[in-house]
Amino acid sequence: MDKDPRGQPAPGAPLRQLLVAVGEPLIDLLAAPAGLDADVRDVVIVEPEEDAAGRPGDLVLVIGARGRSALRQVRSAGRAGASAVAVKIHDDQDARALRDAALDAGIALFGVGRDVRWEQLESLVRSVVDNARLTDDADAGEAVGDLFSLAQTVAAMTGGAVSIEDVASRVLAYSRSDDDVDELRRLSILGRRGPEPYLVMLREWGVYERLRSGEDVVRVEERPDLGIRRRMAVGIHAGSQPLGTIWVQEGATPLQERSPRALLGAARVAAVQLVRQRAEASAAPRLRENLLLGLLDGKVDAEGVAGTIGAAANRPAVVLVFTVRGVAGVADRPELELERSEMTGLISVHAAAYRRSALVTTAGTRVYVLLPDLPSHALPGVLGMTREIVAAAGRQLRAAVQAGVGSVVPGLDAVPQSRAEADRVLDAMGRDLDAQIATIADVRSRVLVSELLTVLGGAERYRDPRLEALFAHDAEHAGSLARSVLAYLERFGDVRSASAALHVHPNTLRHRLRRAAEIAGIDLSDPDERLAVHLHLLLRRRHERNR
Repeated sequence: MDKDPRGQPAPGAPLRQLLVAVGEPLIDLLAAPAGLDADVRDVVIVEPEEDAAGRPGDLVLVIGARGRSALRQVRSAGRAGASAVAVKIHDDQDARALRDAALDAGIALFGVGRDVRWEQLESLVRSVVDNARLTDDADAGEAVGDLFSLAQTVAAMTGGAVSIEDVASRVLAYSRSDDDVDELRRLSILGRRGPEPYLVMLREWGVYERLRSGEDVVRVEERPDLGIRRRMAVGIHAGSQPLGTIWVQEGATPLQERSPRALLGAARVAAVQLVRQRAEASAAPRLRENLLLGLLDGKVDAEGVAGTIGAAANRPAVVLVFTVRGVAGVADRPELELERSEMTGLISVHAAAYRRSALVTTAGTRVYVLLPDLPSHALPGVLGMTREIVAAAGRQLRAAVQAGVGSVVPGLDAVPQSRAEADRVLDAMGRDLDAQIATIADVRSRVLVSELLTVLGGAERYRDPRLEALFAHDAEHAGSLARSVLAYLERFGDVRSASAALHVHPNTLRHRLRRAAEIAGIDLSDPDERLAVHLHLLLRRRHERNR
C-alpha cells in the first residue's frame, strides 16, 4: 500500500469522486454497503482463474469474467478487504446476483459497460486517484481537485489536452499532456490565464459570445500562422448564468468523434462543482440524482443511499412522479423542455421544504421524488404537498401538471414498488387533464384496464385478427366504424346516448354497427365477444393517441 512521508496510508479518491469523474456510461454503482466516502487508493487487476487479491483501498477490476461468473472474485475481494470491485454485467439478473454477493461481502460494486475497454477504465481511475493525491498534498480545495480529475477524464475521452477556465479566462484546472502543446495553451497554463492578444482574437471571432449563449460545442479551426491548433470548447452554465469554459486542444492525433458529447457532459458536471454553495461535496446534487435513479430501479442498496442522504433505511417512504401534459402557449420542444426544467426546480424546493432528505431526479419526461423518513399515517401530508406543487406549476409555469402518488412503503428497500405503482397511476390518468393528482385507490380500475391493454399489446397470440379488417376498412374509406362500435360499448349499448356523443342519428349508428359486424365477423350480442372487442378497440385508441 502506498504511504505518505509520515507512514500513513496515502490519500485516495472517495467512491463518490470516482462516480463523478468516471461515472456513466462507463461505470454504474450497484452497491455501496459502507457508503461513498471509502477511499480508492490503487487499482488491482485479476484474471478469471484467480481469486481476487486486494487490500484496503484497492479497486479490483475483474477482467475476463462477466456477470455471475465473477461471483467468486467479488466474494474474495470482499474477504481481502478491498474497497470496491468492478465487473462487466450482462443483464438485470447478473446485476441482482452480483449486488447481493457484494452486500454480503461488504464491498462496493461497480457495473462496467459492455463496450468499455478495461485499460481505458484503469487509466481513468488511476488519473482520478493521482489527482486526488496531488490535491491533498497541495492542501487545495476539494472542488479544484475534482476539476483536475474532470480535466484528465475528458482528456482521456477526447484524446486532446484539456483546460477548464472561469468567466475571466483564468485557468482553474488542466490535464497532463505528453503531446506538444500550442502557444495558446502553453501561455495560458504558465500565466494561469489566457494571454490577452489571443483572448482579443477569440472575442473578435465571436467564440466567447457563442460559448455564453448556450451549450453548443464551439469549434475553433487550426491557425498555423498564429500558432493555434484545432480545438473545441463548451460553456459551463448554471441556468442562464455563465460560469466558465472547458477547452480541448487537438494533439498529435485528431480529436475523437465523441469529443462534443464528452465536453457537454463535462460542462454539466463542472457546473455543479463550481456552484460551491450547493456542495457538501462538489458533485453532491448530481450524485444524489444518480443514487435515486439506482434506488428506483432496484440497482443500489438502500443502506448505502440512506447513509449518503442522512435518512433511515427502515422508515416509511413514498415515491411521487410528475409530468407536464401541456403548456399553454408553448409549441416548440426547446421551450417545453425549459418548462420541464423549471418544474423540476419548483418540485425540488417543495420537496426539500417537506423533507430535508428528499431526493428529486428526472427520467425522460418524468420527474421522480423520493420522500424518506416519513411519520406514520403520512399520506394526507404527502397529498397536500403534491397539491401545492401542481397548483404552483399552474400559476408559475403555465403548465398542466399531473402527479401519480405511490403507496407508502415501510422502508427504502421497497422504493421500487412505490415507484412502479406511481408510474402505473400516472399511466392510467393518461391525458385526462381534469385528473391532476391520483393514488392507486383513485384509479384502480383504470390501472387494471391499462395493464390488461399492455399485456394485450405485447402478446400477438391474444389479438383478434378479425378487427384488423375493420381498421383497414376505416383507413381505406376514411370511415369511423371502429370509433362507432367503441362509443356504443362505452355507453352500455345505449344507441341514443352513443349516437348523441358521435353527433349522428340513431339509425346511422345502428347501420354502422351492423356494417362493422359484417366486415369483422363479430357478434355484439355475445358478452364475452363484447368484452374482447372493447379491449381491442381501447388498445387501438391508445396506439393512435401515442403516435
